[in-house]
Amino acid sequence: MDANSFGDKWTFTSFGESHGAAVGGVLDGVPAGISIDIEMIREELDRRAGKGDIAYGLQVTGVSARAKNEPDEVEWLSGVITKDPSGELITLGTPIAFLIRNRDARPEAYEAFKHTYRVGHADKTYEIKYGIRDWRGGGRASARETASRVVAGEIAKQQLAAKGIDIHAQLIQVGEETNPNAFPALIERIQSEGDSIGGVIECIIHGLPAGTGEPIFHKLQAELAFAILSINACKGFEYGTGFEGVGKKGSEINAVSGGLAGGISDGTDIVFRCVFKPTPSTPKAGVKGRHDACVAVRAVPVVEAMTALALINLID
Repeated sequence: MDANSFGDKWTFTSFGESHGAAVGGVLDGVPAGISIDIEMIREELDRRAGKGDIAYGLQVTGVSARAKNEPDEVEWLSGVITKDPSGELITLGTPIAFLIRNRDARPEAYEAFKHTYRVGHADKTYEIKYGIRDWRGGGRASARETASRVVAGEIAKQQLAAKGIDIHAQLIQVGEETNPNAFPALIERIQSEGDSIGGVIECIIHGLPAGTGEPIFHKLQAELAFAILSINACKGFEYGTGFEGVGKKGSEINAVSGGLAGGISDGTDIVFRCVFKPTPSTPKAGVKGRHDACVAVRAVPVVEAMTALALINLID
């Protein structure tokens, strides 16, 4: 088992630590001759960085409580060639390697954690497993690693779109609040208090062919859950009626499938939701550093990226 790779057809391997020189990835198995819109990749990286219209129709710029400012420029190392001056890339059929330099890395901000485990983080478990850990912002366990997922996932998403399959995720809940118009003010208040709050993201997959997924150990929902639960701070996955279905009768929910049955897609929209915990290290908890007030805001494009990588391996 390769802990740093995902997929067996389009195989994505990520590398890099939060405050190291760079993060990046290698995407292997991509057919030759595919066009890649690099401007769309830039837009997705901006969404992950907390810039622009993160939650589809909800302007949340400036309320992600993120002091870190990463420019997130992709350097393409192999596997693609420039098609024309517009910057569109064409795949060569060879491994696509890329990196994003950590230009705003400041490991000195985490000096206090050299010999201390942060509660709610992976500091202790990494040291138990490897006998050593990168204390600089969490190293591989940092959400910084997800930037490379967004790049690889956007390439997969563009190919899926060419096949008529669209993936759309959005923030639908922050704490107990479900009115999107109230999210910015709530997050700003939590930020001003030096605290953090969790959120729920809903993702809809449109156009997935009926019959996708396997009936036993590789059910469609299992493959999606495997991908989504690999995202930092994700603590739960549900589809269809989900956990709310426990309090209802069968006659009330028997027609709600979430787009699949028996682990196989039925041709209608696939709908799932995932929950992201609040950042555990906050100023209110006495921890200095650079943390998000609501990580779910910036996780929206990451959910789409991992969904795309899961699907491309099922249908390509």
